[in-house]
Amino acid sequence: MTKMADVFAQTKAEGRAALIGYFPAGFPTLEDSITIIRSMVENGVDIVEIGLPYSDPLMDGPVIEQAVEQALHNGINTDGVLKVVEGVAQAGAPTLVMSYWNPILKFGQQRFASALHQAGGSGVITPDLTPEEAGEWISATDENDIDRVFLVAPSSTQERLGIVSDVCSGFVYAASTMGVTGARSTVSHHAKELVERTRSHTEKPICVGLGVSTPAQAEEIATYADGVIVGSAFVKAAIEANDVTETAARVGRLAAELAQGVRA
Repeated sequence: MTKMADVFAQTKAEGRAALIGYFPAGFPTLEDSITIIRSMVENGVDIVEIGLPYSDPLMDGPVIEQAVEQALHNGINTDGVLKVVEGVAQAGAPTLVMSYWNPILKFGQQRFASALHQAGGSGVITPDLTPEEAGEWISATDENDIDRVFLVAPSSTQERLGIVSDVCSGFVYAASTMGVTGARSTVSHHAKELVERTRSHTEKPICVGLGVSTPAQAEEIATYADGVIVGSAFVKAAIEANDVTETAARVGRLAAELAQGVRA
């Protein structure tokens, strides 16, 4: 079993969903992002998504886009992201990279999978890579014991759900809504239906993201999904803080509240 599979087995045994937290590497600085993400883990985040900043973030809402722009301005690159992975993985939680496909393609698929494994990373989420174009990536990740995560959406057909689920390892990412990331007052009613439709194709864990920001929303999603993914809420808490100490404290408190939600 992979480290991520171990976490899902544990959360299932505890009768709860896993809490998955996203934060971009290099924001506000490389070292600060390690400190902040480790605080998330120390306060209840089970699995970490580290964002690889990219200049053309198609799915990113304004909050994450603001953080990513600062990280890029600071000079963060793929090697820097791998340093963040290494620093965070030492905290013990399975650590994934969330990346658009172009940076990985430019870095080299085999090289990236190998470097991620060496850094202690557990997997990669590729929101804009389709299974039909993923042959070399599937081989590279298999060879380096890296989990692959692809996305399904409310618009996905039954046939598509099956195709995507088959190539996933780790978990299937169910995007609760069509559109960009960002905290929302309610989670789309399509999320539960999407999870149910996806379950007819796979026994792999299914995790819901996009729009989750409160403990109540986390509690709601935890009743039908294997994992609850939170991103913009963590980044927003960081943007509103004055220094890394305050930021770590803010995201830590939010992580603890959300962790209570998935356990409720």
